[in-house]
Amino acid sequence: MMSKRLLTHTGRALSRASSTLHSKVAPAEMTQVHTEMPECSHQPASYDGPSYERILETRKTHLTPNMLAHFKKPLVIHTGHMQWLYDHEGRRYLDMFGGIVTVSVGHCHPKVNQALAEQTAKLWHTTNIYMHPKIHEYAERLVAKFPGNLKSVCFVNSGSEANDLAMLLARLHTGNQDILTFRNAYHGMSPYTMGLTAHSTWRYPLPGVNSGVLHVMNPDPYQGIWGGAACRDSPVQTTRSCNCPPSGCQAGSEYYNELEQNFKYSLPRGKVAAMFAESIQGVGGTVQYPKGYLKKAADLVRANGGIFVADEVQTGFGRTGEHFWGFEGHDYIPDIVTMAKGIGNGFPLAAVVTTPEIAACLGQALHFNTYGGNPMASAVGIAVLDVIEEEKLQRNSLDVGTYFLNSLAELQQRYELIGDVRGKGLMIGVELVADRETRAPLATPHVLEIWETCKDLGVLFGRGGLHGNVLRIKPPMCITRADVKFAVDVLGRAIADTLAKQK
Repeated sequence: MMSKRLLTHTGRALSRASSTLHSKVAPAEMTQVHTEMPECSHQPASYDGPSYERILETRKTHLTPNMLAHFKKPLVIHTGHMQWLYDHEGRRYLDMFGGIVTVSVGHCHPKVNQALAEQTAKLWHTTNIYMHPKIHEYAERLVAKFPGNLKSVCFVNSGSEANDLAMLLARLHTGNQDILTFRNAYHGMSPYTMGLTAHSTWRYPLPGVNSGVLHVMNPDPYQGIWGGAACRDSPVQTTRSCNCPPSGCQAGSEYYNELEQNFKYSLPRGKVAAMFAESIQGVGGTVQYPKGYLKKAADLVRANGGIFVADEVQTGFGRTGEHFWGFEGHDYIPDIVTMAKGIGNGFPLAAVVTTPEIAACLGQALHFNTYGGNPMASAVGIAVLDVIEEEKLQRNSLDVGTYFLNSLAELQQRYELIGDVRGKGLMIGVELVADRETRAPLATPHVLEIWETCKDLGVLFGRGGLHGNVLRIKPPMCITRADVKFAVDVLGRAIADTLAKQK
């Protein structure tokens, strides 16, 4: 049940002008809102695929049941352009989830499309038993983005593969077995990386999955045991109070002390293989850690014989705005960095970057990835780097992302069911709660109603967190302030409608 307090804050009703907007393609629409959907001159081709009913039937009869679709009436998306998606009936949607944080520079970006088309006309595939130029060009471009001695790269195809390989490297290099990750972490779903992932909802009951993996307390300043008003590297802080001095974070110290207990009691002394950490947790609901925590954790792991792995699958490539890599915001240099998703703007591409010393252990036996770094993937990867630089998308992530976070913070002042707004750049989370004091999650039916209404009004948000009550906002990095204004207005109207119904 929603608290009585929430039911009294329905917010000001919003009005909207006409339902037909400036694009010739009609936007998704239902309830009217104050801000019009931003213009888009792109004209998608008419849909000519199988019927909606045929797709539903095929999905039911021929695709495995783990292929879950969002929304009561799942969307059939057939065209994308930059930050926009179009369904089979021609409705236009503002994509605020980026294909689960994967579309970095924009759907079907013309420069990336051109690079792929030019490469497919020359060479698709050879495997790396033969040399081809693109993988070498791309390797030089990619490692140039890293600090320190992170100069060796192995290309794979997905985030799960990248983290899988990082586990192998850590254990081979150190000769140790035990790996630490945070509760609430997500690092993949291969049989190997499933052990790293610490969500009961993402785990199958298989023997040996957790072999050599220890899940430690998640240093979450909002939902965790300790937290305060100045813990996070974010324009928006939690509503929790604290007495921290300007020079330090008490919550971070408490969480670090808890981490130390694992080394004292649960791990072989001096015999740790690695610790994995997302720079900002993605699937877990855009959870940020106390400032300074990861740097101290990395030092502790190294002092016990291990290496530190930064999972940049979602936070890399300028998404956090201030830095190209999320780990740079934590002021440390990891030993291994894994990346995927935004690296290829939707093309199957991922990579593991490490030091030459750690990479050398792969020479102990034959190791091969058939498609890793193939000519097409490498051409796409180079084009993505070009676009990020030429269109200054890292700067856009910082500017538009900060505006987005501040706008959501203003919305939070109007609606108490917004318990927390957090993130950095265009890696944003909005946690919906039933009560701000207890921080209890908003009941799933209410979350789904808000989420569905946003979709009907033309904005696609993701959902995350253990209870699915965090709106995940990770759009293509080309979005504008006008897009943000529309998205925040839609979210406000969806919340107001839900509260009004409950009242």
